[in-house]
Amino acid sequence: MDRDGTSYEARGAHADPVPHPAGPPPRPAAPPAAAPPGWHTPAPPTAPPPVPRHAPASPAGASVADWLRTPRPEAEPGVWRLGHRPRPQEEPDLVPVRRLLAGALISLLSGWLLWSLLWNGYLGHYWLWPLLVLTPDSWRYEPSTWATASYVYYALVGGGLLVFFARVGHVPEILRRSARRSRARTAPPPPPRRGADPADWPELRAAGLTEAADRLAEATRAGTLGDVDYARIQRAWHGVRTQPGRLAAFTEAVRAQGPAACAHPSGGRDLPVRTATHDLATGQVRIGTAADHPRNPYARRTTGVALEPALLGTSLLAVGPAASGKTARLVRPVTESLCLQALANRAAVVAVTAQGAPLAPDAAFDVVVTVGRPDARHGLDLYGGADDPDEAARTLAEALVGDLLPDSRRAATALAQLIGPYRAAHGRFPAVPELRELLGGAPQALAQLRAAVAGDPAQLRELDARARQAERGDDVAVLLAERVAFLDRPAFAGFFRADGEGGSFSLRAVEHPLRVRVDLPERGHATASRIIARLLLAQFTEAALARADRSLFACLVLDDATDTVTADSVRAIQRLRSAHAGVVLSLRTLEDVPEALRGPLLGAVGCRMAFAGLAPGDGGRFAEVWGTEWVRTQDVTNRQIVSDEPLTKALHFVRRLATGRAATAEAVTVREVERKRWSASDLAHEVPAGHAVLSVTGVRGEHAPPLLVDLRG
Repeated sequence: MDRDGTSYEARGAHADPVPHPAGPPPRPAAPPAAAPPGWHTPAPPTAPPPVPRHAPASPAGASVADWLRTPRPEAEPGVWRLGHRPRPQEEPDLVPVRRLLAGALISLLSGWLLWSLLWNGYLGHYWLWPLLVLTPDSWRYEPSTWATASYVYYALVGGGLLVFFARVGHVPEILRRSARRSRARTAPPPPPRRGADPADWPELRAAGLTEAADRLAEATRAGTLGDVDYARIQRAWHGVRTQPGRLAAFTEAVRAQGPAACAHPSGGRDLPVRTATHDLATGQVRIGTAADHPRNPYARRTTGVALEPALLGTSLLAVGPAASGKTARLVRPVTESLCLQALANRAAVVAVTAQGAPLAPDAAFDVVVTVGRPDARHGLDLYGGADDPDEAARTLAEALVGDLLPDSRRAATALAQLIGPYRAAHGRFPAVPELRELLGGAPQALAQLRAAVAGDPAQLRELDARARQAERGDDVAVLLAERVAFLDRPAFAGFFRADGEGGSFSLRAVEHPLRVRVDLPERGHATASRIIARLLLAQFTEAALARADRSLFACLVLDDATDTVTADSVRAIQRLRSAHAGVVLSLRTLEDVPEALRGPLLGAVGCRMAFAGLAPGDGGRFAEVWGTEWVRTQDVTNRQIVSDEPLTKALHFVRRLATGRAATAEAVTVREVERKRWSASDLAHEVPAGHAVLSVTGVRGEHAPPLLVDLRG
């Protein structure tokens, strides 16, 4: 069913409870509608902060109503649609302005010189014969008449020469360019859309909900309805259209609570702070502007560049060195956008970052999992809320040894042979210390487990198979025990829960519009952090693909995906786009990915981003996946002119004295050639600081070529 946060959601049942928010959210003007079971809404603080005025992602100073009326024309993938104005497909200014001005000046000077020669009679008076032929002889004896006719003739000849030399000098083209630029500078913004005005909620009026539409329209005009409220109520209304049985609950919620209706279960209606520009009507977040650069198609230059769930659903890979702006200019805006959409009951986001990284404040999330911190409020479910031992073993094996073994199936089998009998005996999976003892072959632990399942022949067979494999010299359980030891540290005591209780967080919660941040202790526990990151990636792909309700967009954001990409995760990423889910992976270099997986990883994701300072080896991988294009090139050949005529030789001699160069003839050859869109050298040396090259693909197959994007401002 659709998770839209309205009161009728109480009829559903969610298997996985969702923990408390990380901090007290801004209190809405009215109590939120009843939350789905499993949500724990915190008690309001003693002195609740005032309701924030929601500043929508609209032009500065614009009201919510004006923001809603701003046109959003259809455009190519990745184009910021709010107020977008389509540009011509080809550049009309083919000749540089400087050359046009120089040609116009030379042409007009030539016309003035010719007119001076004619006026002063240096070229004779033959040019006056039309005047003599076309006028009567009697006019010559009348001075005033003849003077008038002469001046009219001079004006016609002079005007003709002016028009002729102006056209030769392309003066009309210069005037047209000046007029276009003047109109572009003074043109007013596009007029608001009329007719079906979104600020008046026409869909509700068409359905007969006049009272609800009036309540929301008044809140829109008064400014108490923000962009998150609009997106959230629209989401709830779409749920009503698909399930008409919800109509009564929706109508009552809007009538009673107005813009606070159908609220997010946490009660939040906005983030404490926004650092990026958002348009929740389209779900876009603006990350930059297409640079005015010859590499970019003319139609895309200077247009806004944005990301949205329709693009992130194909997953995104960003590669760039440290301090190139991956976190501040990509990961943070994307995470912020997904958090806003989660408040609108449209998305679920899990952001994984290092402790202390400036991703977003705690109050922007419902759950903050701080791994290895003594004051952590939430733990992490080691087995991802799985009930099947084989599923739990598969994800755990991927996390423990996925970076070391090309195939983790043997490791998953070894884990299943131990955790399956343990769950049958104790009703839960083993905790980290218990799992370490079992994998290490502790005689007492294995004997107790065998005694606990003595009456279950199937579990005994599993233990017997494990005992036989333990006798082999290449038993994978030894490696698994070594990796589990990184998690069995005093800093993590009690953090990894295996019983699903005690505030443990499970990735199964992506069924809900949840905002989660996981902070990894990379400074003191680098290996453990990598294991946890792989565990979260494996559990997320498993949970996203297993969701029964895929109406929410689910996204996992890995601020540092070093050593997290495995063969199984690459295959899983390819399947996420059909499950309305995606991942955002950030890497310093592709060297952090096994060599055999670098090409498949670039092929598995639909959106690729190369930041400034990319290594040539990484640039070669991107250049290969972006392919080639046909471009028109000009080859200019200059050859010296040699003449035997005395006059021509004299003119060439004078020209050489004046210019310092010999007289040459220029030959231009135009042809079409196939070249790489971006070569490895271009990516390594020609991408300016604060820029990146981005290509995007939509979940329906639409795509845009790689663009040079200015991420600053």
